[in-house]
Amino acid sequence: MFPAESLLDLDHTDHRKLFENTVNAWDALKQIGSYLQFRLQPAIHGRLVGKPFISGAVFIGKGTVIEHGAMIKGPAWIGEGCEIRNGCYIRENVIVGNGVVMGNSSEFKNSIIFDEAEIPHFNYVGDSIVGFKGHLAAGVILSNVRLDRAEITVTHNGSLIPTGLRKFGAIIGDHAEIGCNCVLSPGSIIGRNTLMYPGTQWRGAAPADSIIKLRQTLDIVPRRS
Repeated sequence: MFPAESLLDLDHTDHRKLFENTVNAWDALKQIGSYLQFRLQPAIHGRLVGKPFISGAVFIGKGTVIEHGAMIKGPAWIGEGCEIRNGCYIRENVIVGNGVVMGNSSEFKNSIIFDEAEIPHFNYVGDSIVGFKGHLAAGVILSNVRLDRAEITVTHNGSLIPTGLRKFGAIIGDHAEIGCNCVLSPGSIIGRNTLMYPGTQWRGAAPADSIIKLRQTLDIVPRRS
């Protein structure tokens, strides 16, 4: 099992209620819609640069900057002191903590982002959770749907754990670092403080405090005239 506390510091989100009565951390993803429906009070307390698109049912906290060209489609809750850069696309049922960076050409849906996470450019985060100070480098994709559209399972110690979800990307533990252009298959779990080498294709559960190393063989040959 993967209880939320084994991957995430719930003191670094204002929305820990989402994780109450959950067995596994991904169970919180099932509750985002109803949570926002009953608790969200739309308001914009941050600063808008130019004319970003912000729909109804969006809360933006103090000190958050939304740049021109960003698009936020509610329901969405964005905390304080965040940086939402040009070209960021937030669509429905996204909860963002404080001090988060969400960048250019990055898309988010039905996800929970903990405080001080950095997701700065060319990322896809669907039906996922990114922990405190988690970092997705450029081009990281958290794939959230199987090719056969079947229920997503988590692979762990040779067993398959059913999630009850047909859309589930990944859980990125606190302080985890995912290198450039990694692709995480649906149902991926990355433990706290784990590092993943750039270009890795990953499926399954990675333990905390690990380094996932990608090895490749390169041949260098003379050019022919």
